[in-house]
Amino acid sequence: MSNMQAVDILLVEDNPTDAELTLTALAEQRVANRVIWVTDGESALDYLFCRGAYRERDPTPPRLVLLDLKLPKIDGIEVLQALRADPMLSRLPVTMLTSSAEESDLARSYDLGVNSYVVKPVDFDQFSTEVSRLGFYWLLINHSPPYPQGRPE
Repeated sequence: MSNMQAVDILLVEDNPTDAELTLTALAEQRVANRVIWVTDGESALDYLFCRGAYRERDPTPPRLVLLDLKLPKIDGIEVLQALRADPMLSRLPVTMLTSSAEESDLARSYDLGVNSYVVKPVDFDQFSTEVSRLGFYWLLINHSPPYPQGRPE
């Protein structure tokens, strides 16, 4: 029996200010009841693949990953590649939520199967609005894909 409940959103963000703004925006709009925040790509992969500190968590994938591009240890591109290569997680909706507006980052993310790419607005109110819209769309409007049962051995 797992001791960690499944989450709606996995937030992968190394900037504490951006993470707090994101969490606040989601809470204010009540679009996500359960959010877990990790600060680097390695922790994101540990969470998603039920490894390390997360080996006892409920293996149900989150309904959405909000993934920063520029992360310590393992960057967002590598996290996305690992997700898309895994049969259990390849359908998981991923939104790149990043400060990078570079065309090469945008193209690479879509080439690897990101579902959406959002450049973080600098203005707090605009940032809050964008995050609220993301949560509303992915959790309340969008129909999540079915996932295979269990992890392959």
